[in-house]
Amino acid sequence: MSTTPPLQSTTASATPPRLFDCREAYAQALEAMAEADQRVCAVVNDSVSSAKLKNFGARFPGRFVNVGIAEQNMIGVGAGLANGGMVPYVCGASCFLTARAMEQIKVDLGYSNSNVKLCGMSSGMAYGQLGPTHHSIEDLAWTRIIPNLSVVVPADPLETAAAMHYSLEHVGPMFLRISRMPVREVHAKDFQFTLGKAPVLREGDDVTLMANGVLVSRALDAAESLASIGIHARVLNMSSMKPMDADAVLHAARTTRGIVTAEEALAAGGLGGAVAELLALHHPARMRILGVPGVFAPTGSAEFLLQHFGLTAEGIHNAAVDLLRESK
Repeated sequence: MSTTPPLQSTTASATPPRLFDCREAYAQALEAMAEADQRVCAVVNDSVSSAKLKNFGARFPGRFVNVGIAEQNMIGVGAGLANGGMVPYVCGASCFLTARAMEQIKVDLGYSNSNVKLCGMSSGMAYGQLGPTHHSIEDLAWTRIIPNLSVVVPADPLETAAAMHYSLEHVGPMFLRISRMPVREVHAKDFQFTLGKAPVLREGDDVTLMANGVLVSRALDAAESLASIGIHARVLNMSSMKPMDADAVLHAARTTRGIVTAEEALAAGGLGGAVAELLALHHPARMRILGVPGVFAPTGSAEFLLQHFGLTAEGIHNAAVDLLRESK
């Protein structure tokens, strides 16, 4: 492992995988849930199209509230609906939903333990060309420190739908970070979401790759490339960021030579920070934390931005090789 070979495409000779917008899976699940349960309602901050709620509003006008561009009020309306026995899904661009309404999320949802589900749409750097004001790379660091608030970052449309259905049965506030960047399916059709569990998508005993959201499929591609040079990488889908699967993380630290985390968010405070905190207390291990390195992300397409920060299969591959070289 003295040099890092270039990453080879795992689909060059095969039909490219079908890609999906997870917002479609979320919207379909929300409508199905509303049809089956009269308590389900939606609250939106004017971004009806971005939140994929046009059809929901047409089908369930009596359970659809558009508060306009007033995110703080939106959270309060959601909390009030929950107090009245409804199960509100408060949906809006993650950059505005979390940043503008953090005090209300903290007090009205976390402190009050309100049964409100937050759907942070178009998260990460999906609004690439709109620049730093629309990047939502701080939301995981912010939301995971709020007591009582669960945080879920689905990896594909199957998990998005499964997490939505799970959220209806879960009592208490939850933040679901929904991506708009196209991703392929990484789970089987019969996948069942369980809060606090990290599905093992690939076994390996050399290094563990942990990712969530759009980075999961890229971690799988990195594991495939690593296998071509004799490195066996375990891949964990850390979609349940809070509560986190502590057993899976500690098992990885004990049975592999290091851990690489990857997320479409700030490298500080999110998934990498949560894993590092756990390991520091219980089983220190070598790590590489991939994310946006404490800067405002520039303006550009979402794909450009992921490439710019090394949040790619090649970037994950190289981080794993570098970590293992250090552990010799």
